[in-house]
Amino acid sequence: MEGLLELVYPPACVACDEVLPGAGFFCEACEALVLETPSPRCRSCSEPGAFPSARCPRCEHRPPPFTLAFAPLEHDGAVAKAIHRFKYEQRPDLARPLAALLATSARAFFRDVTAPLVPLPLHAGRFRERGYDQATLLAVELGQLLERPVRDAWLDRVRATARQVGLSEDARDENVRGAFVASPEVKGSAVVLIDDVYTTGSTAAEATRALRAAGATEVFVLTLARARRELA
Repeated sequence: MEGLLELVYPPACVACDEVLPGAGFFCEACEALVLETPSPRCRSCSEPGAFPSARCPRCEHRPPPFTLAFAPLEHDGAVAKAIHRFKYEQRPDLARPLAALLATSARAFFRDVTAPLVPLPLHAGRFRERGYDQATLLAVELGQLLERPVRDAWLDRVRATARQVGLSEDARDENVRGAFVASPEVKGSAVVLIDDVYTTGSTAAEATRALRAAGATEVFVLTLARARRELA
């Protein structure tokens, strides 16, 4: 059946839809624009760089509530284009190949962290606008690929927030304050919080606070890509 499906729907580049000669994620031209997040990295948020205390200046100044945030790829080039198509160009079908890309790129992370997957949810209003929740689709596909439980009822976004793009870090923190509520079912469990892009970490940190308040023992944040930041 899989072979028949590949004949009807051959694998295509997730960034440009060019048909691929075999299994993979990107065509040759787009593959050249894929950047892995380099080492060394901040031990808390994985910001690339060699820091004297092993933590970047932001995490030194504001220690995050999560144990670790990690993204295997940089939000640039073909990866940024693929994520934009997935989120904003009505391409929910890209959830599975992007989940496979994340599972492959973050293989070492998943070896070390075995907790259930919890998607970082959209607010109901944003869900109605978009028609799907990209983080939930990503988490569900990832869970199937890894045979790992997905707990999409453990976290809810209860307050609509403005888009974070263009906001200062303080404004981002204020924008998402109180936006999440976690289920009591999370009590006693560690969690892998799944999203598409990590930028400043404000949203992930606020979601982590809600999960920890409900009794989560640890929260690990995993995204497909991370945006590079200018460090103070």
